[in-house]
Amino acid sequence: MIKRILVFFAFVSAVFAADSAFAAEEAVAIAAGSSELAKFGLALGAGLGLGLAAAIGALGQGKAVAAAMEGISRNPNASDKMFLPLILGLVFMESLVIYMLVVAFFLQGKI
Repeated sequence: MIKRILVFFAFVSAVFAADSAFAAEEAVAIAAGSSELAKFGLALGAGLGLGLAAAIGALGQGKAVAAAMEGISRNPNASDKMFLPLILGLVFMESLVIYMLVVAFFLQGKI
């Protein structure tokens, strides 16, 4: 798992390093007017950001609910004490996904 994460970060850093080589030309194009590449980047960022936020949020919520169900199955008397923190945790996880949805709408508005 760690190896996959390191490969992912190496890939992302390579993409950003290659992108910085064209940054000066792209900055001139953006300053002159809205370029197609900038619009593509905004659309790609909005779509990927929202997709990743939804996927990671869903994984986190699933893990939280699974842990709560395991805790309740081990100690059924504690279900009353576990309910409110579980619901609050799920709400906070979902709020992060909703924040990304708002950011995606702002990015789409710039296209």
